[in-house]
Amino acid sequence: MTDVLTKEQRSYNMSRIRNKWTKQEKVIHNYLKGRKIKHKMHPDIFGKPDILLRDSGTLIFLDGCFWHKCPKCFVEPKTNRDFWLPKIERNVRKDREVTKKLRSEGWKVIRIWEHEIRENLRGCLKKIESAANK
Repeated sequence: MTDVLTKEQRSYNMSRIRNKWTKQEKVIHNYLKGRKIKHKMHPDIFGKPDILLRDSGTLIFLDGCFWHKCPKCFVEPKTNRDFWLPKIERNVRKDREVTKKLRSEGWKVIRIWEHEIRENLRGCLKKIESAANK
């Protein structure tokens, strides 16, 4: 199925999708700040992690279930599949490559799915705090 929007309209819509300071990132940032855990949001590190826990050498990625193809809740797009499916598969491959490279450089890498934050915020926060204290 072809896109019903013009290229300019689609570009505008896509530019409105936030990739920094999402609701989940704000919640986690506020928690870490409140607990006085040293961290940096959106550090300039290969792979663009969402959070750096400096003292423990931990990088945290908060992966969107659609964009990163969550095995639990990913739903394939019904339109423009020829565009979206290869793009999402590239994201998945890149995620694996980034994690492997960062770990080989000595970083601890934690990936948390969007739905995990929605369904078990307390557990995610405990996992992050535990990593910060190691």
